[in-house]
Amino acid sequence: MSLIDAIIASLSGDEVVKEVRIGPFWTGVWSRYCGLASTTFTHEHENRFPVNEAGFLTGKSARELCRYATSASLLEATIGLASINSLIEVDMERCQDLNAGDLLVEKGAGRRVAVVGHFPFTPRLRRAAAELWVLERRPQSGDLPAGEAENILPLADVVAITGTALINGTMESLLKLCRKDSLVMVLGPTTPLTPLWFDYGVDLISGTRVVEPEMVLRFVSEGVVFQQLHGRGVRLLTMAKKGLK
Repeated sequence: MSLIDAIIASLSGDEVVKEVRIGPFWTGVWSRYCGLASTTFTHEHENRFPVNEAGFLTGKSARELCRYATSASLLEATIGLASINSLIEVDMERCQDLNAGDLLVEKGAGRRVAVVGHFPFTPRLRRAAAELWVLERRPQSGDLPAGEAENILPLADVVAITGTALINGTMESLLKLCRKDSLVMVLGPTTPLTPLWFDYGVDLISGTRVVEPEMVLRFVSEGVVFQQLHGRGVRLLTMAKKGLK
C-alpha cells in the first residue's frame, strides 16, 4: 500500500466539511479539526478544471475530500492533504512542542545535511552543518535543482523533506534514496502527524495542529506565510520514532 493510501486508511470516522479556504500560500479544510496544506497548483488547466467540484466542497464528507490527495491536479491534492489533516487524531502523548527548524539545526550540527525544500531556517542550518545541500524545484541562490536528489540524498547523514512532497507525488521516491543509517525528518504544516511514517523509514515528523480555526482560516485568506502564522492559532508539534532526548 502506498504511504498516502495507508494514511487515509488509518483515519477514523468522518465529518462534514464546514469550510474550505484556499489562500495564496496555505489551504485550510475545517471538518473535525482544521487541517492545513501548502497551496500548490499550476495555471495550466486546458483539459480539466484545477478543482473539478469547486463551489461544492463545503458540506461534503471529509473522507471524500481526503481522496483528492491522490489526484493528478496539484490543487486537488492540496485540498486532499488539508482534509487528511482535518480528520487525523494526533497522539498528543507522543508529541512535543518543538520547532522543526530548531530541531534540525540541533540534529544537523557538524553533519552532512540535505533538505528538500527551501525553508526560512536555511541560513542558520548552513552555519551549523558541516555541509548543507538544499534541493528545490524553484532554486534560490545556493540551492540545487530538485532533480539532483538521487545524487545528493545518499550522501547525507541527515535528510529533511518537506511534507509538500506528498502533494506532488515524490515523497516515497525521495525516502527510498535516503541511507538506512541516516536521520530522516519530514516537516511542515502539510505533514500528517501520524506514526505510520515510521514504517517508511522516517525518524522524525514535524507538523502543525491548528487550535484556533476561525483565526487561522482568516489568516490563510489574508495571505500569511508560515513565519507570520507561527504562534498565532497553531501549535508546532514533533513526533519521534524513538523519542526525543
